[in-house]
Amino acid sequence: MALSEDVHLLVWLSAAIILLTSLAISLTPFLTEYIRKWRIMKPIPGFSPTYPIIGNALQFKPNGGDFFLGLVEHTEAFRHLPLMKIWVGPVPFLILYHAETVEPILNTSKHMDKAYPYKFLHPWLGTGLLTSTGKKWHSRRKMITPTFHFAILSEFLEVMNEQSKVLVEKFKVKMDKEAFNCFMDVTLCALDIISETAMGKKIYAQSNSNSDYIHAIYKMSDIIHRRQKMPWLWPDFLYSKLKEGKEHDRNLRILHSFTDSVIQERAREMETQRSQGQDLTGELETIQRKKRSAFLDMLLNTTDESGNALNYQDIREEVDTFMFEGHDTTAAAMNWSLYLLGSHPEAQLEVHKELDEVFGESDRPVTMEDLKNLRYLEAVIKEALRLFPSVPFYARTICEDCIIRGFKVPKGVNVLIVPYALHRDPEYFPEPEEFRPERFFPEATNGRNPYAYIPFSAGLRNCIGQRFALMEEKVVLSTILRKFWIETNQKRDELGLVGELILRPQEGIWIQLKDRRQFLSE
Repeated sequence: MALSEDVHLLVWLSAAIILLTSLAISLTPFLTEYIRKWRIMKPIPGFSPTYPIIGNALQFKPNGGDFFLGLVEHTEAFRHLPLMKIWVGPVPFLILYHAETVEPILNTSKHMDKAYPYKFLHPWLGTGLLTSTGKKWHSRRKMITPTFHFAILSEFLEVMNEQSKVLVEKFKVKMDKEAFNCFMDVTLCALDIISETAMGKKIYAQSNSNSDYIHAIYKMSDIIHRRQKMPWLWPDFLYSKLKEGKEHDRNLRILHSFTDSVIQERAREMETQRSQGQDLTGELETIQRKKRSAFLDMLLNTTDESGNALNYQDIREEVDTFMFEGHDTTAAAMNWSLYLLGSHPEAQLEVHKELDEVFGESDRPVTMEDLKNLRYLEAVIKEALRLFPSVPFYARTICEDCIIRGFKVPKGVNVLIVPYALHRDPEYFPEPEEFRPERFFPEATNGRNPYAYIPFSAGLRNCIGQRFALMEEKVVLSTILRKFWIETNQKRDELGLVGELILRPQEGIWIQLKDRRQFLSE
């Protein structure tokens, strides 16, 4: 009996030794690379305290506001430093917040890859334009760029005008009443616009905000951001077993099911049109159909240099990407613009003066020619994006060993660019906390480092939809301001900034509306 027990013990010990040896062998490359990066990056100033393996993770809290405000606090305290480092668990990040430091990263084809945290977007967005790299990104960017042609964008103007009017009608009910939180109202308007322009599908978000699809969009964004900054949630095999992982998968099914149904419906319609002999192969600028064109229609007709069409998976990646990127960011910019105009009546008066010059007493829809003439409103939006950039930070991966501002940086390190801090560099924006739209008059921008202001990123991977975004923001804001005078009593320190996938106010944007004509005539 004793001999049998000894044999069993020997078997268990042997198994344990084999398991530990295998684990050590599998971890050796990781640990070797981790130690190499730790050693090389040691001279770079960074957050403190920093512990092996867990890095600065204990300093992060689940609340996105805490994480973002921690970054802001450090960049303000150490603005004299060219850069900083932070370890998110075992993954190192460089924090960049100076134009001269950002430019070498964005203005090159060497460091085009998105950073590690973007991988958590892959289940939803696949490897579309936002998340893809290398040849796939180059090919996809080249194929999709024509869909943002000026003539195509002009087709979307009708949708923007219609949805803006829906928003104004909702606002009329609140005119001359107590302050209300307008943040979600504006966001749902932006969601209606992107849904109809991206997919050709009305989802009536402004009148039915309780749909499963709408809830899934916002829930998925929250889930992804939470996972991005918590290394213990990174392993897929563990995450899928957790309650949060199961909620992630449930929302993912809702999002993909909706997109799938829209793509299939539109593909069937187009096939029917082809079978009936309708020509859909002409120039994009001359596409004329009873149904409005949408980005989806362009994608279904797009081919690469070899004449190959996008497959079904490719199309879904891009449609989901448009939906994800194309509403929260523009909605945030419009909300911040309303807040700043409500806080600065002198700037709002200038906007109203411009609106009178362009539209007079007319209630007509906004035209492309009008957009060109709304120069002061455009400066207001750009200044709002300087103070409150819709995307508070974005990240790249260093693809080869390099030197940044005198510090050695090893391949594989992630770079976190913080526009919120970058846009507050007093060298380029004196008294940076002041709201001054005139900073974006042509004479003021001449000679300014183009990497000092990058709300849409910069370089080869700049935002492909920035013209669309600015166009939408001008249409919606001008439509609102042609009807109302905006007031707010919210102070900056009452906003409670939360930097997650977008920069939003924890407490919302609270405004009061007055009849514009009556107010200005008093």
